Amino acid sequence: MPEPELDRARFAKCRAVMERGATAGERAAGEAAARRVAEAAGLSLSEALRIADAGTARPASGRTRGPAPERRPRPWEKAPLRTDPITVAEIRAQKAANLAHLKRKARREEARLREVQARQQAETAPLRAAQAARDRAWRETRGRDGAAEPGTPEDEAGPA
Repeated sequence: MPEPELDRARFAKCRAVMERGATAGERAAGEAAARRVAEAAGLSLSEALRIADAGTARPASGRTRGPAPERRPRPWEKAPLRTDPITVAEIRAQKAANLAHLKRKARREEARLREVQARQQAETAPLRAAQAARDRAWRETRGRDGAAEPGTPEDEAGPA
């Protein structure tokens, strides 16, 4: 029969309060909490204590610990990439390749920005047209009234 899963970390915290609580009330609360954790795993408190002492319970997540993953070697542990010094021609070739890469990247970004700007222009065209119509209507009503806006140079200059 498979062993029930005990939340060992939570049980250990409750057990610590149960055994080392500062007051009798803390110790009683710790025991009650440890009993609830054990019952959640289908165990009695004494069975959970036995399992925790033996260290045989599976982790609550159901995963078992395997071998440690391989770590990447540190830079000084790796073999050197080259033993011969790099030449000026190789440096120039690397710079040319890097410059070509940067130019391709810049062209892609310019194309993307042109596309974004075109999309923005298309989205704002109806708004600009509506604002132009409002501006024309405002100018026409202003022209009919014949009065200048307060604060404009025509209003401050007085009648000519």
